[in-house]
Amino acid sequence: MLQLRPILSTLRRHKTAALLIVLEIALTCAIVCNAVFLIAQRVERLQFASGAAEGELVYLGTRAIGHEGNAEAKTREDLASLRALPGVRGVSAVNQMPFGRGMQVSGLALVPDQPVPTMQAAIYGSDTGLLQTLGLKLVAGRDFAADEVISEQAFETDPDAHLPGVILSRVTAQRLFPGQDALGKAIYVFDKAPVRVVGVVDRLAAPAPRKGDVSDLYSVILPIRQTFQSGNYVLRVEPAQRDAALKAGAAALERNDARRVAGDHGRLEDARAEFYRADVSMAWLLAGVCLALMVVTAFGIVGLASFWVQQRTKMIGTRRALGATRGQILRYFQAENLLLTSAGIVLGMLGAFGINQWLMTQYELPRLPLAYLPLGAAALWALGQLAVLAPARRAAGVSPALAMRGLAG
Repeated sequence: MLQLRPILSTLRRHKTAALLIVLEIALTCAIVCNAVFLIAQRVERLQFASGAAEGELVYLGTRAIGHEGNAEAKTREDLASLRALPGVRGVSAVNQMPFGRGMQVSGLALVPDQPVPTMQAAIYGSDTGLLQTLGLKLVAGRDFAADEVISEQAFETDPDAHLPGVILSRVTAQRLFPGQDALGKAIYVFDKAPVRVVGVVDRLAAPAPRKGDVSDLYSVILPIRQTFQSGNYVLRVEPAQRDAALKAGAAALERNDARRVAGDHGRLEDARAEFYRADVSMAWLLAGVCLALMVVTAFGIVGLASFWVQQRTKMIGTRRALGATRGQILRYFQAENLLLTSAGIVLGMLGAFGINQWLMTQYELPRLPLAYLPLGAAALWALGQLAVLAPARRAAGVSPALAMRGLAG
């Protein structure tokens, strides 16, 4: 049976080296636990579903040079041309879309003149058919009727303009009316007259879903007809026809009015990739930091163990001469490393919580889940045992006769 007293006695004689390796393991544990947590958050964010049929959507933007006095008529002409393109299943003009560059939000209230809105939500404005174009799943109610839609200009300039209906995302409906059926309920948007909820869609992400949680699904759809000047055209096509639809759509818009200039355009999947590009880069950077720390720690363990093997050659030879087997020598160094690694992990866990507390206060990050600590400990224990294995095997292979004569390297 392995005795701990000789190990502890040896470590006390090499306190400085032992302390350094413990601190190195502690630092690695603290940083790796938090880094892996941050990586997991970003990976989860990358998988955030918008609720739209992202693989079938492309968007086209066009803008007039100077003042456009007939934007509504031009928009109707554009929509007719785009709907006539081969493979197009739906076209809508919308003020914003998921993973776009900007985000229009508004407060939603339950009573008129409410001092503080009940919540903030992203505002999507479009004509009838947006649900079909984006591929949204309607879970309650209906889409807008044609006579419920008003033009953007009328809504902004006419003080008596009234929205007869609104469509909410499911989480928005639950936030406004917890435990109730939202259909038929009234809400207040833009501090105007009450608007009745006519439909609820399962999921619709805000244009900039940075947090990756339920708050990024707070969204509403208003029946406000957009023009090409105030938004983009969104086309739903078969995935294999997206590039062809983009090219044909751009040509159709140019034919309608060659004086306009092309705006943003592309596939929604590409817009998503661009939106999350910084998160992907950060995840790879953190993964590189974790790998570098693990490698440095492993080399530190190997170097220290190799040094101690050289320093203890006579002791190893004496123990071999007294009957110690190779397995016992091997287990001795593995147990010694296990003690050092365990001490470093205990300090590292305290450091991990300290770093997480700082990140919570500085960057509003969530608390580090406890599950990451045993995972980090297991990884460092495994790393320590693998790193010490080669020096320990060399120690176990020391010849008793050569060691006693002080000739072993």
